[in-house]
Amino acid sequence: MIRGSAALGLAVLMAWASASPRAQWKTHWSYTGAEGESHWGDLDPAYAACKNGKEQSPIDIRHAVSEKLPALEFEYKSEPLKYLINNGYTIRVNYHDAPGSESALVVGGERYELTQLHFHRPSEEYVDGKSYPMVLHLMHQSSHGKIAGVAVLLKAGHANAEVQKLWDHMPMNLSGEEAIAGVEIDPAKMLPSGTGYYEYMGSITAPPCTEGVTWFVLKKPVELSVEQIAAFAKLYPHDVRGLQPLNGRVVKVSQ
Repeated sequence: MIRGSAALGLAVLMAWASASPRAQWKTHWSYTGAEGESHWGDLDPAYAACKNGKEQSPIDIRHAVSEKLPALEFEYKSEPLKYLINNGYTIRVNYHDAPGSESALVVGGERYELTQLHFHRPSEEYVDGKSYPMVLHLMHQSSHGKIAGVAVLLKAGHANAEVQKLWDHMPMNLSGEEAIAGVEIDPAKMLPSGTGYYEYMGSITAPPCTEGVTWFVLKKPVELSVEQIAAFAKLYPHDVRGLQPLNGRVVKVSQ
């Protein structure tokens, strides 16, 4: 049984993972200024983990321990896109608005349903001190309430046709959304061909910064064109949280 603050934290985390297109944060926050990340923990008691948490994300992945980790099985399907959301912080696609969504991640026998995907520029995650031009976060939730995030590092190169489907309908107004008709998105086409990954325990990277998230950072990056990166940068040139201390956490890397 989960009690007290742990139960509250789980409830907040689950709500964040599957928030509706129209849902907004109760207390406004920002990446800079008086409501910037150094103040998140003081803006709202619900954001306390942003200040006091010990397993926060993102991190700089260094000295990962090689282990025989289970394969990541991406059971992603091509599905109609109902809305493309500009929530004032990023461009996001919600999947919980389509009941019966079949897209899921399976790890070690645990099935995590895809709840939403969104982007950051530059990458929030670093690998051996290196950042990437962008990152795609795919968020998942199991039937037991466990949250798993998959980070796909994005570098400059060839255009990604699946990402372009999103960019073609990108809402330019902050906190806006665009209803889409006749467009299907296959998240599998935004994944790299390689299967190697890093794994660590962390948090969501925006308020309320709730912990208990298993992060899978894919080792092989995916390419976007310079033009695609620039298109996102017009809206969000820097929508990232700073690196957080490991505090003794062990980062694993698949063999």
